[in-house]
Amino acid sequence: MNVIVVEEVAVFLEELERPAQTKALRLLELLREYGVNLGMPHSRPLEDGVFELRARGKQEVRLLYGFQHDGAIIVHGFIKKQQKTPRRHLDRAKEWMKGL
Repeated sequence: MNVIVVEEVAVFLEELERPAQTKALRLLELLREYGVNLGMPHSRPLEDGVFELRARGKQEVRLLYGFQHDGAIIVHGFIKKQQKTPRRHLDRAKEWMKGL
């Protein structure tokens, strides 16, 4: 499966600590390999066609994405500091998906 990472997320990934960056990049490879079949604990659906990739560790990294045509588009990334995904991050990803 084709995986596209928007520029904002690419910059976010470059700025992560090395262990978190390695885990996040591995998740992108898993998404390429398994596509829509990638599930927990690596990926889970949130709402309205938005999914999250989940990199666990010292830094809890989340990459929000959706499916478009024949691939996945990673539209937002953040370091999770709360139990629940903050609404502002989810809304931002949904806006990106609407614009595609």
